[in-house]
Amino acid sequence: MSQTARFILKLSCPDQAGIVHAVTGFLLEQGGNIVTSHQHGDADHQRFFMRIEFEAAAPAEGAALRQAFEPLAQRLQMDWELVGRETKTRVLLLVSKLGHCLNDLLFRVQTGHLPIEIPAIVSNHRDFYQLAASHNIPFHHFPLLNSTPQQKAAQERKIIEVIEENRIDLVVLARYMQILSPELCQYLSGRAINIHHSFLPSFKGAKPYHQAYERGVKLIGATAHYVTSDLDEGPIIEQEVARIDHSLAPEQLVAMGRDVECVTLARAIQWHAEHRVLLNGHRTVVFR
Repeated sequence: MSQTARFILKLSCPDQAGIVHAVTGFLLEQGGNIVTSHQHGDADHQRFFMRIEFEAAAPAEGAALRQAFEPLAQRLQMDWELVGRETKTRVLLLVSKLGHCLNDLLFRVQTGHLPIEIPAIVSNHRDFYQLAASHNIPFHHFPLLNSTPQQKAAQERKIIEVIEENRIDLVVLARYMQILSPELCQYLSGRAINIHHSFLPSFKGAKPYHQAYERGVKLIGATAHYVTSDLDEGPIIEQEVARIDHSLAPEQLVAMGRDVECVTLARAIQWHAEHRVLLNGHRTVVFR
């Protein structure tokens, strides 16, 4: 029996008749066997979204498949990506002084529950260099002592150097308590995820759990979203909530919220790494 490899094709394009037929027909011509297929038509914006996982003969490597698919993609005006399923996403983690998300992600990777690679960790503090060393991951300390515009620009240039030297696919702000410059946000467009300790769009900014406490809410939550230059406004990938009541103090909400943050961020990273998330303007389509 000839060996096969598994690939993932995800795409979006203006909606019209015949897209599924054209794509599946292409895969048939290439000797592909579809394993899973998901699709969605956005009637509001007349846009079509699709994710297909398929098997093909091993000699038909990704580069050859991409070259063969290009004419169809151009004809249908597609934004698309075709990757090998076994290719792991290379993730850079950014963290400040709160390490619960960092520790959770490292544990998930170490135990094989999150199929990504973490070539480096960057922080503006030194608190977690020993944790990084325990996982044999290089730790880069780029401090921001005065946080002047010049110092911030220099620090972000160092982050970009780490991204490029390590061929990073995705940057994750794992409670990185710094606002990225518009230039860095643009550079990372569609490939940076933040975890916000609130069920956005409510309670943006600082101390959202204390804001929630003052409002007497019955649910607290966390939101994982793509980073944009509009603070806490990026397209949402995943959200999770926890039920609370009047007896809990703000500090207890913070503790509960940290568990929710870890779960929410891990899901968003996994779905991005599995190429299940497609951008749809200010929103996302997530094929779970």
